[in-house]
Amino acid sequence: MPVLTTFLPDEAATMAAGAALAPLLRRGDVVALHGDLGAGKTTLVRGIIQTLCGAGTETPSPTFTLVQTYDTPAGLLWHYDLYRLDDPTDLEELGWDETADGILLTEWPDKAGSRLPSARLDVILSPEENGRIIRLQPQGSDWETRLELIRDQIPGR
Repeated sequence: MPVLTTFLPDEAATMAAGAALAPLLRRGDVVALHGDLGAGKTTLVRGIIQTLCGAGTETPSPTFTLVQTYDTPAGLLWHYDLYRLDDPTDLEELGWDETADGILLTEWPDKAGSRLPSARLDVILSPEENGRIIRLQPQGSDWETRLELIRDQIPGR
């Protein structure tokens, strides 16, 4: 599947990329955010959440709580940060199985092991000098078609 790749020069552009993705999200979607510490995963998620819930919405990183939930017009949104997860079986205690009717955004998705759905949007963030590269890589579902709708809205293009 085609990958949408662009350069994001700063935090505002990363938030704007999240804002562009937000209207595409619907119940049952999984967005897997890949990247090292400080790559911009939480910033991108903040752009999504604040677009769906309002600019003033508090969007703390779930690094220590592992999960935060938000009521959005598109359905319940689950934001996971699995950095501190020791074993994928621990996801059951965190409500992972309840996310199927909502929207699942997960940082450090590799820690979910086989519990990560194969139909998803992979978002890969890579720091570069003076910004970061974002790659949006559809994995099944109809993400390829949906991404075409925002191709020209992603900052840095």
